[in-house]
Amino acid sequence: MTGQLFQPYDLGTLRLPNRVVMAPMTRARAENEIPDALTAEYYSQRAGAGLIISEGIPISRAGRGFLYTPGLFTAEQAEGWSQVTDAVHAAGGRIFAQLWHVGRVSHHSLQPEAGMPVGPTADRAVNAGSFARDDNGEPGMVAPDTPRALTTDEITDLVVDFATAARTAIDAGFDGVEIHAANGYLFDQFINGALNDRSDRYGGSIANRLRFVLETLDAVIAEVGADKTGIRISPFGRFNDLAAFDDEAETWVTMATELEARHPAYVHLSDQLTLGAEKMPDGFAADFCQRYSGTLIAAGGFDRDTGEQALVDGDLDLIAMGRPFIANPDLVERMRRDQPLAEPNRDTFYGPIGELGYTDYPTYAEAIANAHSETRTG
Repeated sequence: MTGQLFQPYDLGTLRLPNRVVMAPMTRARAENEIPDALTAEYYSQRAGAGLIISEGIPISRAGRGFLYTPGLFTAEQAEGWSQVTDAVHAAGGRIFAQLWHVGRVSHHSLQPEAGMPVGPTADRAVNAGSFARDDNGEPGMVAPDTPRALTTDEITDLVVDFATAARTAIDAGFDGVEIHAANGYLFDQFINGALNDRSDRYGGSIANRLRFVLETLDAVIAEVGADKTGIRISPFGRFNDLAAFDDEAETWVTMATELEARHPAYVHLSDQLTLGAEKMPDGFAADFCQRYSGTLIAAGGFDRDTGEQALVDGDLDLIAMGRPFIANPDLVERMRRDQPLAEPNRDTFYGPIGELGYTDYPTYAEAIANAHSETRTG
């Protein structure tokens, strides 16, 4: 199949061989929270994507919300990621690091000195989960703990932490970074007017609720450059116990205007329809695009045909796909050749540690060769 999906795209100075983006996906495979040879193999297997966006990478110990997620706050972790980026580049790929802080969606077993998670407020996330250790010390999904509200000075420190992580990522060989401001995690918690009840300069008005993420975006751009800085947002998202608020549409349209002024490498929209969210209001997408004219990526249940149509219609520049990449390391080639896709095993989305359900999915050519081999020996 030929089509726009398989055409090159210039993302700033970075030439992408196609317009299929591997969306960020938490896989919880790093036993010591350090990327290892298996991490490198997993990402290099999927280097056929036009761009890989890594799993969410915690920028600090306090930013963690899932066990076994490789971070970017120690020298050992940076060295591990260097091996990953080397492997991806050797396979002809391109990779951005998604910088992550979960905010209040965490558990004391993941926090420094078993402390409280942090967020904009002290309200606990009720309809949410953290992959942590239960009361028996066993890993699994648990309810997040009640957080404490960050102080104003702590927010300033977090801006620095993100900029430091961005520099570490680039030094580790990543082609760029993506600030994770979506899906009910730290920045999204500040943006949400129903949750953010602060009375300082980070709460109240739209400008104040956007201040933290925009200060962070500015700091990261100053550190590594706008052409190496993307951002992910999820307008009207309800994941991780976020609720609707009065000026929601105006908030996100204002965000579009602010992003246009900063010219990031891209804006990555996380459409949460597949997570049970309601459809975005009619006309919102047009309003957003009238204010932001840069590269736009979206993720949200796309397949080859719907992704191609979105490109043809001019709605998007790049199409992000997540779960199809789990069981199809050669996803782009399979779609290009109209080959059938394998289905992933949901039981191994998060762990276990090891190759099962992680690096053991064959390419289509390998699957056919294996089937022929079994036929000959059967």
